[in-house]
Amino acid sequence: MTPESSHRSASLPVNDTARRGPKVAIALGAVALLAAVALLSRGSSAVGGEPEAPQAAAPQPSSTGPAHTKSGHTGPGGPVQAESKPKQFNSTVCWEDLERFNESVTLETFREWAGPLLAVKDPLVLEYLKGRLAELIGEDAGRAGEVLDWAREASPAEFKLFMGGLRGSKALPKMASRLTELGLDEKLDMGRRAGFLDELQRMPRLEPAALDKLSAFAQDAASGEAGWVTTRAIGRVMQEDFKKSGNFKPYLDKLLTIGTRSADEQVRYLALEMGMSADAPLDTPAMERLGKLLATEGSEDVRMMAAHELSMSEDKAQALELYGKNFEIEKDVCVRWALFRFAARTAGKDALPVMANMAMTDPRFQGLYQEFEKLYASGIVDFGRIWFSLSTDNPFGCLDRHEE
Repeated sequence: MTPESSHRSASLPVNDTARRGPKVAIALGAVALLAAVALLSRGSSAVGGEPEAPQAAAPQPSSTGPAHTKSGHTGPGGPVQAESKPKQFNSTVCWEDLERFNESVTLETFREWAGPLLAVKDPLVLEYLKGRLAELIGEDAGRAGEVLDWAREASPAEFKLFMGGLRGSKALPKMASRLTELGLDEKLDMGRRAGFLDELQRMPRLEPAALDKLSAFAQDAASGEAGWVTTRAIGRVMQEDFKKSGNFKPYLDKLLTIGTRSADEQVRYLALEMGMSADAPLDTPAMERLGKLLATEGSEDVRMMAAHELSMSEDKAQALELYGKNFEIEKDVCVRWALFRFAARTAGKDALPVMANMAMTDPRFQGLYQEFEKLYASGIVDFGRIWFSLSTDNPFGCLDRHEE
């Protein structure tokens, strides 16, 4: 077990169908439609061995399947008309429909033509449609904007398709401003706004003006799940931007602000957790903000995460001072355990004097201190090895309690 675990996570698969080329798209679509055929025709049978007309297929100028027929028989009371036979797919027609759709569909016709295929509710069909839409969007920001216009009023199934197609296109990095605008549009329902804001996590960077707006939204008590999604997006973009350009401070500043001011405990926790995602060092002002948070935050979970993030400090001596000071005023044993172990993670053997004082303040930590002291004396310096060498990593039942 590691000393830290993710509090909450969600990942969305990135569709790579668009990168496979039209031949692969046709093949995938063909498999999808055949799967849909098997699904929808299961339990149905054609009378006389003749297949019926397709129930859902790409729109065409004229029907290509056999006509739907009725049959009757004569009973004691006279002619009686039998009930219509259930419709089912003609596999030949499905192959033809798929080929026509793949070769003839344009962005202008996509929404209308995709409707019957989307109604099949088969995941392979959905993946094919996402990939084909991504190809149609390409790198064109105008086309991507048009798809976002569709998404504003789309049904849930269409929304999933449109956002998946956008995600797979090369135009997505150009849409940060528009996604932010839609995500913050108060005229839209919060679930739809969360869907737009979720795509921001895939941006290579966020502009300062967008960060300001997103940070303010995440702090809003009414933002709910959308505020959580926004906070995660800021952290993930920080990680990407730091990796490519070394830029992290604007993002970290906003995450610390959210972690301090958000009305939602889970959002505050996530903000501090995402603050560590880039492994970026904390400067003195950031350390002071975390120190203040440790002294004033009402949630034990959030205080523990603040203790964890403080271990990223550049100034180890100042960090140890903050750990020691907050241990004295802290009443919760689980938060004290976090302050104790993360002091060791921050400064290694140099933390032992501070940890000894902690053990004097709270005798429950004396045995733990002796273990750390012996392990460092044995020559182990890596905190990971220290951690796995302890007789127990959960002496107070804290990790079990906070992983529920």
